[in-house]
Amino acid sequence: MALEPNLLTLLDEIRAIALNGLHYSPHNSYDIDRYTRLLHLAAQTYSPLVEMPTEAVLETFKREMGAVTPKVGGNGAIINDVGQVLLVKRSDNGRWCLPGGYAEVGLTPQENVAREVREETGLEVEVGSLVDLFCIPPGAGHPSTHYVFVYLCKVTGGVLTPSHETPELGYFHPEQIAEWHSTHQERVHQSLVVWQKLKGQST
Repeated sequence: MALEPNLLTLLDEIRAIALNGLHYSPHNSYDIDRYTRLLHLAAQTYSPLVEMPTEAVLETFKREMGAVTPKVGGNGAIINDVGQVLLVKRSDNGRWCLPGGYAEVGLTPQENVAREVREETGLEVEVGSLVDLFCIPPGAGHPSTHYVFVYLCKVTGGVLTPSHETPELGYFHPEQIAEWHSTHQERVHQSLVVWQKLKGQST
C-alpha cells in the first residue's frame, strides 16, 4: 500500500475535475455524462481506501457546491503550566485529538476555534498565536484534502465538560497517548514547540 497516499491525492484531483466540470458545464449533456461517470469511478476507487461505502463517498462528493476547494478546519491547543495538552477522545473512532472541527461560514479562524473549543470542552478561551497551517491529504474517513489551522489558546472561563462528540477529555503529555486521530500527534508536537518558544521569550 506504499502508493496509497499518491493514489488518494490523484483521486482527489479527479473528484475535483469531475465536480468542477458538472458545475461549469450544466447545459452540455455529453460533458455531464462524462463528468458523472468520472465521479462514479473516483467514488468506487475511493471506497476501500477511505473505508467508506461507495454510495456514501458519492453522496459526500455531491454535497459540494460551486468550485471544489479543500475543506477547512481549525484546532485549539491548550497547554497547562507543566506542558500537558488538553486532548479530547472522539466518540466516532475512540482516538485522541485536539479540540476542533470544520470552520463555519461568517466566522474568523479564531472565532471558529473558540467556538469548537467551547462546544467540545466547555471552556472559554482567548485565541492566541497561530501554530501552523497544516495540509492533510485524503485518508481514512475523509476523501478530501483538508487545510487545518491550529492556534494556541488560553483558558479564560468555563468548566471542563465532556460532550456527545468528545465523551472523554483531559490534560496529557503526548507520550501518554497511543491512539491518535489523523495527524494530531504532529499538530500537538508543533504546538508544544511554539509554546516553548513563546514561553522562553517571556522569561
